[in-house]
Amino acid sequence: MIDTADIDRWLERYQAAWHTDDRQEIAALFTDDVRYSSPPHRPPLEGVDAVVDSWLRLRESSIPWTFEPEVIAREGDLYVVRAVTRYPEGTLRAQGPEVYHNLWLVTLTGDGRAREFIEYYVLAEEDGDTM
Repeated sequence: MIDTADIDRWLERYQAAWHTDDRQEIAALFTDDVRYSSPPHRPPLEGVDAVVDSWLRLRESSIPWTFEPEVIAREGDLYVVRAVTRYPEGTLRAQGPEVYHNLWLVTLTGDGRAREFIEYYVLAEEDGDTM
């Protein structure tokens, strides 16, 4: 059985910050020198201020999204999280609802902050696609 207590707490804090877009809550998730890779095919963000600024540009706290994470692996301080994120119709780029399958690689420090975050995601073909 995988010990997921640290990443579970981090995921709870991540979702809380996602709901509020609070600068301090977002910053508290990451180390000052975090390396944050999202979206794919772009250079990673370097440093907590760059991550917070990027996050706040999205303004997703006003969207009634859902997020269903599952920790599928751990190797030391690296956690692998599989998730499904759902956005309602008309909230992002498409006319209909959008469903994304996510794979996150999150490296946590001893104090529960992420020093590296790598996100891979793909838009699901159908709204009914789930894990």
